[in-house]
Amino acid sequence: MSVGMTGTLAEQLRHGVEQIGLSLDEQQIAQLMNFLELLQKWNKVYNLTAVRDPQEMLTHHLLDSLAAVPALQRHLATLTPEQGGLKLLDVGSGGGLPGVVFAICCPELDVSCVDTVAKKAAFINQAAASLRLSNLHGIHARVESLRDQYDVVSCRAFASLVDFTNWSREALAGHAIWFAMKGKHPEEEMAALGADVKVFHVEQLSVPGLDADRCIVWMRPVA
Repeated sequence: MSVGMTGTLAEQLRHGVEQIGLSLDEQQIAQLMNFLELLQKWNKVYNLTAVRDPQEMLTHHLLDSLAAVPALQRHLATLTPEQGGLKLLDVGSGGGLPGVVFAICCPELDVSCVDTVAKKAAFINQAAASLRLSNLHGIHARVESLRDQYDVVSCRAFASLVDFTNWSREALAGHAIWFAMKGKHPEEEMAALGADVKVFHVEQLSVPGLDADRCIVWMRPVA
């Protein structure tokens, strides 16, 4: 990205963050911009995302992920950290969306991004090193194989709600919830869920600069 384009995108990012109602410092803004550059650079070789244009990456990826942060922060504020702090697992994280964004915006949260594609997990670890995010980890594995448990298990445009909850159930700690970022209100997917999953809230999101439906489906397991 040229210096001029970087400056323009940074201003758009700041404006978007303000519209979303987030409070981020200059270091976090710089980390988000550096992440955008890393994503664009690695994307040329590793095909992390179909979106190539930096402007589209800003709206369709960064701001889209940032729009979910206030909801996540509100939920985290209700939890009592166990020894070692709160942990989130982002399933099928791909290029680190929303996992890297969550790690930047919630430094108190330990974020693991799991993906079955080795180069995508490697990118997450490279981003963690480059952005100096000690709370960010890339894991190359199938989510079903993980043995650790997490306070929040998230995904963004990853799979159907049925598959997402089935595959990641063992990764939930006793009090944990699923946090699924979706486009349009997924009524059919919600109706297909079994009796062992309860949808307790569907939260509509507004993404600055993006005229598209977005929501979070909040779920918890039923014993």
